[in-house]
Amino acid sequence: MEPNSHATSSLDQCRVITLPRHRHALGSLTVAENGDTLPFAIRRVFYLYDVPVGSQRGGHSHHQDHQLIVAVAGCFSVTLSDGVNSRRFMLSRPYEGLYIPPGIWREIDDFSSGSVCLVLTSSEYRESDYVRQFSDFQQLTSSKRSK
Repeated sequence: MEPNSHATSSLDQCRVITLPRHRHALGSLTVAENGDTLPFAIRRVFYLYDVPVGSQRGGHSHHQDHQLIVAVAGCFSVTLSDGVNSRRFMLSRPYEGLYIPPGIWREIDDFSSGSVCLVLTSSEYRESDYVRQFSDFQQLTSSKRSK
């Protein structure tokens, strides 16, 4: 049986990672490569765009999936919770990504006009990896609050 990542995850594991930034007279280039810049191997990439003003995305956690969230255009906020503590990050630089390990709840909001949210993940899409109800997340993290 897989260990419960929700029982052991901590906001201390979440961090902003500065990706390699190569500046040139014709523009900048940022690279995220397996085995070099990330704490996981990339298995899937997706991006959110045309998010209506006032909308919220995310609203879930993962049992196993690691993610790196990057604001490749515009800006937005990411609020994380480990079941005990919460922390809010503003992402606005295309060469910085927010690393989120398994077991952390995330909500993304305050999208600026024209923003693009790029997400690099450690696994292919599996609905069974998602915890979509906050009450289920609270149950999975309840052992942290009883200590």
